[in-house]
Amino acid sequence: MPTTITMPQLGETVTEGTVAQWLKKPGDAVEKYEAFVEISTDKVNAEVPAPVTGVIRELLIAEGQTVPIGAPIAVIEEVAARSAEPVEASPLRQAQGDTVSAFATGAPSANGSSTPAPANGVAAATAAATAPGGLRVSPAVRRLAREHRIELTRVRGTGEHGRITARDILAAAQAGPSAGVAATITADNAEYLAPAPAASAPAARPSYGGARPGELIPLTQARRIIAQRMVDSKHTAPHAWTMVEVDVTNLWKWRLREKDAFEQAHGVKLTLLPFFIRAAVESLAAFPLMNASFSEDGIRVHREVNVGIAIAAEGNLVVPVIRGADQLSVRGLALAAGALIDKARRGKLGADDLAGGTFTVNNTGANGSILSAPILVPGQTGIVTTEAVVKRPIVRDDDSIAIRSMMNVCLSLDHRVVDGAVASGFLSDLKRRLEAMGPTGSL
Repeated sequence: MPTTITMPQLGETVTEGTVAQWLKKPGDAVEKYEAFVEISTDKVNAEVPAPVTGVIRELLIAEGQTVPIGAPIAVIEEVAARSAEPVEASPLRQAQGDTVSAFATGAPSANGSSTPAPANGVAAATAAATAPGGLRVSPAVRRLAREHRIELTRVRGTGEHGRITARDILAAAQAGPSAGVAATITADNAEYLAPAPAASAPAARPSYGGARPGELIPLTQARRIIAQRMVDSKHTAPHAWTMVEVDVTNLWKWRLREKDAFEQAHGVKLTLLPFFIRAAVESLAAFPLMNASFSEDGIRVHREVNVGIAIAAEGNLVVPVIRGADQLSVRGLALAAGALIDKARRGKLGADDLAGGTFTVNNTGANGSILSAPILVPGQTGIVTTEAVVKRPIVRDDDSIAIRSMMNVCLSLDHRVVDGAVASGFLSDLKRRLEAMGPTGSL
């Protein structure tokens, strides 16, 4: 029986999605929970799993096309309803049958066991897809491999069930063209490797992450969406900006005292970010208008405090969200932020990780920045930056001069929601809380 798959909703405020890449073509076998399409939205790029087992009968949407949530995108002929005759692959014909969202069913079992082989020739197609020469690799990793001229069949995957990750590609690239290949050939796939071509490898396709002078870099769907969202934010919300200097000498000493033991115990680096988020959520409680959104119906002050953290990952900017950040200690915030950063760098963020933010923190100081004027995340009133910590001579209240660790804290705000008094009050409160932290304390 044919089942029509519809565009899933990848986030609570998402209204449309773009087919970034089809991972299957008409006539291909697909198992339930196997990724068959990559969808891009303004919040996330995600591989979408098939809700049924069968054969791809039709692809109703072209790559690059954007359609509303719930619109039909593909038809899968379910195995249980198939006759002995093969299914005709017709990518343009309108299908009849059940309609299913691509996210209508749950996740596959944790044990990773395989589904029994389907009948009527589907088993052969499925086996071919999972053979050593048909490695399961995400589109992002495929692009990274092309950029670094890495042959996927010669890379040993370190991900779950041997899946090749971005780290595997980068490790092979860093080892050099020959060393990267030689070091990652495995006994399992060596017999399937074709002889290396005598001709030199073609030039890498221009990419955002490997920009070179004189190139025209094609816009990816993610980069188009980021660009549009930034333009919409600047055109919609009247941005204002302000800054304070913060003496983080004692906080810096506290972090230095804790960082080695923390990393040894949890495997996560202890940066200033979780301390900063902890102070920020306390200041948001004192100035709740900073945790609000503007609409034509009024200003909605959020009950939840969900802090987004801006991360640059694979050439894109993503803002995963720590939900209920006001309920977490510094230790809890450090672990939550570390988990999100790791997922972002591995390309594993899901729609839930990116939805529901009410305020954003951006650690621009990690790259040495001392002043920033960030663009607001649409729908939020504020985004605050932690700039580089710099030692400077400071004149103290008793007119003595001391060397102190100083950090600028910058705030961009939606002037429709808050005026200067609220914004400066929030920053002043945040400054006071940061300067009161350390040099001793409990995480």
